[in-house]
Amino acid sequence: MVTDWSVLGTLQAVPALDRPDLLGAPVAAALKALDPADAALVGAAEIDPDLADTAQFCAAYSSPLDRSANCVVVAGRRGGDTRYAACLVLATTRADVNGLVRRRLDARKASFAPMDDAVERTGMAYGGITAIGLPDGWPLLVDSAVAVAPAVVIGSGIRGSKLALPGELAARLPGAEVVEGLGR
Repeated sequence: MVTDWSVLGTLQAVPALDRPDLLGAPVAAALKALDPADAALVGAAEIDPDLADTAQFCAAYSSPLDRSANCVVVAGRRGGDTRYAACLVLATTRADVNGLVRRRLDARKASFAPMDDAVERTGMAYGGITAIGLPDGWPLLVDSAVAVAPAVVIGSGIRGSKLALPGELAARLPGAEVVEGLGR
């Protein structure tokens, strides 16, 4: 099995399930639920929690910014109904929240979910929210550029580590839909 965790720059990665202490609880549970061959493609590396924000992480650990993927939680509203989705886009782009995401959620208005709300609903730390282990029923909208990347760096559910995985695996996570032009 070939794994490419070199996107983590100067960090040494290990199979993520070998270090559950580097995973948020929902992330660990979701990885355990994956096919073992898929779970083995996910590498984890410990980082300084103060360097969890993408730009700081990439600068500190020589990780390419165009191979980091940010996961943002979006809340779409129509009347009294609020629907949530997560978007996975390369760090060099921004999710098209007011266009593609709003239409996908069939919402009149869509915006980034407030930090406290996103943290509470995902069970993950702010700055570590990731595409693996999202709440059941949430769509995971994956930009096509992420889906075709040989490997990307994503959060781990906590601020003290990062994960690396093939983009095609991100595109196959539960609830994932590849969306052309999601990242602009």
